[in-house]
Amino acid sequence: MFPLESLGKFGLYALSMLIGMGFGATLEMSGFGDSRKLAGQFYLKDMTVVKVMFTGVIVAMTLIFFSSSIGILDFDKVWVNPTLLVSVALGGFIMGIGFIIGGFCPGTSIVAASTFKIDGIFFVLGVFFGVTVYGETYPLFQNFAESGEIKRYLLTDLFSVSTGTMIFLVFALAFIMFYFAEIAESYFGKKTPWSEISLIPKNKIKIASASILVAFAFILFFMGDPTPQKRWNRLSTTEQKLLDDRAVFVHVDELRELMHEDIAFLKIVDLRDESDYNLFHIKNSKRVSLKELSKKESILEFQQLPQPTVIFLVSNGERLSAEGYKILKSYGVTNLYILRGGINEWLSRYPIEGVSEIKNSSEESLKYRFDFAMGSKYPSSFPDLKQFPPIEFPKKVILKSKKLASGGCG
Repeated sequence: MFPLESLGKFGLYALSMLIGMGFGATLEMSGFGDSRKLAGQFYLKDMTVVKVMFTGVIVAMTLIFFSSSIGILDFDKVWVNPTLLVSVALGGFIMGIGFIIGGFCPGTSIVAASTFKIDGIFFVLGVFFGVTVYGETYPLFQNFAESGEIKRYLLTDLFSVSTGTMIFLVFALAFIMFYFAEIAESYFGKKTPWSEISLIPKNKIKIASASILVAFAFILFFMGDPTPQKRWNRLSTTEQKLLDDRAVFVHVDELRELMHEDIAFLKIVDLRDESDYNLFHIKNSKRVSLKELSKKESILEFQQLPQPTVIFLVSNGERLSAEGYKILKSYGVTNLYILRGGINEWLSRYPIEGVSEIKNSSEESLKYRFDFAMGSKYPSSFPDLKQFPPIEFPKKVILKSKKLASGGCG
C-alpha cells in the first residue's frame, strides 16, 4: 500500500485539494454546473449525469479491487459509510425530490456556485440552511435516523458472491444502462424517429473503453479475492515479528484477570474440534473452527465487533491459535491475542480434580483425560482468584482502535 502518511499533514491537505479541484473541474466540464442538463435525466432527454456518474463508479470500483488483488491497496482499511436502511431510504427520497425541483445535488450545486451561477448559489445557501436546521433538531428524531444500521455492508455481502462476480454484475447493469440511455437521448432528447435509431453501438471510442474495463473485470474474476495467506504475506514484517517474539501470547493469569474484571467487550474464540470443546472449555468461550473462521461471514462479524473488543484465540496448544491469528490479522482485526500454551497450560495452572494427564501426547492434542464431558461446568473454566493467587507475569494486552480512512460524498 502506498504510504500516504509519508506525505505529512500538509502534504495530505495539498493532495486532497488537488483531487477536489480535479473532481470539480471534471464535473464542470461534464456540464454538471448546468441545472437544465442535470434535470434532463429525469425526463430522459439528457443522460449525461447518469453516464458520467456510472462511469466514475465502475472505473473506481475496477481500480480499487484490482489494486486490492495485487496488494497495492488494503480495502479493509478503506472507509465504507454505514448502511442505515430506513433513514437513508427516506433521505434519498427527499433529496431526489429536491434534485428534480432545484436541478442540483449538493456536490453539483457547489460546482455551479463556484462559477457564480445564481441558481447554484441559492441552492448552496439552501443546503447550509437545511443542514443547520437538521443539526439543531437532530435529537428529536435521532432514534429514527440511526435505526436499521448494518455498518460496513457491501453488495458482495448482500448477494453472498465473490468480488469478481459482483463486478461482472455491476458491469452488466452499467452496460445495459448505457445502451438504453443512448437510445433514450436520441428518442426523447434529439427527437429522432424510432425508425432511424440504431440499436447497434457504433462509437469506437466507447466500445474500446468498455472492452478495457471488461478485460480488467476478467482479470479480477480469475484472480479472485486475496486469500488470508496472501493477505498475511503482504503485511509488514512487524506482524510476523510479534508472533516470533511471542508478544501476542498472553499468560493464562492475564486472561483470568480480564474475565473477573467483567470487561464488556471480551471475546474468547475456541478453535478446537467439537469433542474437545465439549469435554472442557473456558467459560463464555465460543467454538469456531479454522474453516469457519476463514469464511466471509465470520470475518465480517469480527470486523464489526464494538471497539475496543479484546479477542483471545484458544486451542489445545498454540499452533491452531497462531493460524487463526494470521487469518484475522490479515483482515485488519485489532486487539487480537493468543492464549499462551492453550487449554493444556490453562488446565496445568488450574487443575481439575480427578482429571489425569496423558503422557507423550502431541502439541495440539488435549493432554488431559476426562471421564465426563461437562464443558464449562468445571470450576476451572472460571478460576477463582482466591483459590489460585496471581503470580508475576508480563502483561501483554494493550487496547487499540482500528484505523479506517474516513470519507464520504456530498
